[in-house]
Amino acid sequence: MQKKQRRLWVKKCSFTFPNKREKLIPWILLAPSLTGVSVFILIPFADVVRRSFLQAVGGRFVGLENYKNVLENTAFRLAAGNTVRFLAVCLPLLLGLSLLFGILLLQAGKRSSLLKSGFLLPMAVPAGSVVLFWQLFFDKNGILNEALQHFGGKGVDYMNTPKAFGVLVAVYLWKNLGYDMILWLSGLMGIPDSLYEAAKMDGAGGWKCFLHITCPLLLPTAFLTGILSLVNAFKVFREAWMIAGNYPHDSIYMLQNLFNNWFLKLDMQKMTAAAVMLAVVLGCILIGSQKIEEKWGQGM
Repeated sequence: MQKKQRRLWVKKCSFTFPNKREKLIPWILLAPSLTGVSVFILIPFADVVRRSFLQAVGGRFVGLENYKNVLENTAFRLAAGNTVRFLAVCLPLLLGLSLLFGILLLQAGKRSSLLKSGFLLPMAVPAGSVVLFWQLFFDKNGILNEALQHFGGKGVDYMNTPKAFGVLVAVYLWKNLGYDMILWLSGLMGIPDSLYEAAKMDGAGGWKCFLHITCPLLLPTAFLTGILSLVNAFKVFREAWMIAGNYPHDSIYMLQNLFNNWFLKLDMQKMTAAAVMLAVVLGCILIGSQKIEEKWGQGM
């Protein structure tokens, strides 16, 4: 009897603790992707970190001098300030509007199929066509100014005034609203209807259901949508560059414009140092967001 129990225990342990071959299978499957990431991302970035401490000509070690020059650079301060302001304005607006439209479309049910297609249309339109439309709309002699002058208003040069910041915000929201709305919809559809029905039977109204049921259960979706929106915010450079060129108005001169101009001038010392600082800041934001999500998830 004891031998039989021992055999069963050994058999059970064999399922609990996989052998060496089974442990190697995931690494073998991941090897091609890890190799590509290492060759094209990790190794080049490690070289960027190394070059950020060196002089571009001669390779002499200069320590933190490159970082000091970047922080004292007027163009870097302008670009960093505009980028932070752009993120502070766009991210809350995008997350709030996409959640609002997601809730409205979910309540609309089957009638919302055409509206969903309309919100997702900007994702399918080529960037060149998008930029051409916005140029025709917001140009000094564009459609919007023609309409204003027709009704007795005064035309505005949007792209050469501080109003260019509002144009860039509008482009970003228009381009990414549908994408974030789909992410919110996936989270909303994962909340059981029975929770809302039970809350309504206890006398809870729509606002209380939203605060005590929808918001807590949407936290994982909120973190994911926020991180993806942050990443997409750094991709708005394509539209900004195509609308206003290498040197746009000071209100929309972003870090991407600065990096592009430094690259054209082959200013490797400033570019590598600024790239490392940007990577560190974004890495801290991502790690901090993940820690907060894990902490709130355990609290729930």
